Amino acid sequence: NTGEVCFNTAMTGYQEILTDPSYAGQIMTMTYPLIGNVGVNLEDEESPKPWVEGFIVREASRIRSNFRAAKSLDLYLEYHGVVGIEEIDTRRLVRHIRNQGAMMGIVSTKDSDDASLLAKLKASKTYVDIDWIKAVTCAAPVEWKDGFVSAFSPKVSPSRGQSQTAGQSPAPHRVAAIDFGMKRNILRYLVQLGCAVKIFPATATADEIIASKPDGVFLSNGPGNPEAAPYAVECIRGLLGKYPIFGICMGHELLGLALGCKIVKLKFGHRGANHPVMFLENRRVEITSQNHGFALDEKSFDPKRIRVTHVNLNDHTNEGMECLDIPAFSVQYHPEASPGPHDASYLFHRFVNMLNAKA
Repeated sequence: NTGEVCFNTAMTGYQEILTDPSYAGQIMTMTYPLIGNVGVNLEDEESPKPWVEGFIVREASRIRSNFRAAKSLDLYLEYHGVVGIEEIDTRRLVRHIRNQGAMMGIVSTKDSDDASLLAKLKASKTYVDIDWIKAVTCAAPVEWKDGFVSAFSPKVSPSRGQSQTAGQSPAPHRVAAIDFGMKRNILRYLVQLGCAVKIFPATATADEIIASKPDGVFLSNGPGNPEAAPYAVECIRGLLGKYPIFGICMGHELLGLALGCKIVKLKFGHRGANHPVMFLENRRVEITSQNHGFALDEKSFDPKRIRVTHVNLNDHTNEGMECLDIPAFSVQYHPEASPGPHDASYLFHRFVNMLNAKA
C-alpha cells in the first residue's frame, strides 16, 4: 500500500485514530512507544473500519489489558486487511518527517525488493492529487439516531442523547450534516444537544440540502486536499447566509474556500490529542485533538467579512474563524475529541444557540 507517511502524538486512542476517515490515504506513525495494550472494541470505533493505508509503531502489545477489549489490535488490523509494522525507530522516523516534511511511502508484505518498491512508489499518485472525500463519504442520505449510548450500558436515559422512541417529543432542531468523512462522536454531540441529524453525501448539492428544510448545516471533517473537492465548495456557497453553519477540520477549510480564502499545505501537519490552541475572545488556551495537513491562509481573509477566532500556539497557523455578515463559524481542530480532551465542546453549544436564535 502507498500513502502519505504522517505521525500522531496522542498517547491514547489509537482505535479512534485508525477508524477516523480523515486518515484515509495515510500511513500513520504513532509516537507513543507502546500501542495495543488496551485492545480494541466496537464501542470506540469512529466509523465501521480503519481507513489508514498502514500503521507504524515502536512496539505492538500482544497483551490486551482492559475489561472492554473484544480482541487484540493485531487481530483487528489483520481482519480489516491493514498492514502494521513494529520494531521501527519511530523517534528517528518522526524527526525525519519533521525535518523533511510529510512524504509518500509504501508498505508491502509481498515485495521485499527496495528497487521494485521505489519504482511502485514513484508510479503512484501523490496524496494531494486524490479526492479522498469521495472514498469515505456515505452513499446516500441517512438519518442518524444514536447519541452517547454505551454498548455496555444500554439503558442510558434519553437526556444523555439516546435515540428517540415512541412518546418522546421530537428534536427541536433539524441539522443537515454533510459527510466529508465524519466521525461518529460529532453526531453523538449533536444528538445529545437535541438535534435531529440527517447525513448527506459530500456530493450533495445545495438544492438537495435546501429541499430537506434544515434549521442548520454542519460541515464535517474529512481526508485529503480540500481543493480536490470543488463540488463541495460550490454546495457550501449555495448555503451561505441561508442557515447557521458550523464546520470542523475539512469543513473549516471548505467553508474558507467558499468564502474566497486560500489553502496552504503544512510541512508535516497537526495530528495528536495535545495541541494548544488559543481562543482569542477570552485568551483561553484549549488543549485540542487535531488531524489535518492543510490550513487556511489568514493573509487571504477578508477582514470585512471574516474574524479570526482561534490560533495554534505551536506554529501560529489559523485554527478558527467566524463570519461577520452571516451566521457561520468553523474550527480547524476537533472539538468532539475521541481521542483527546473535551476543552472545546462548547462549540457545539454555540452552534445550537445559533439554531435557537434563528428559530
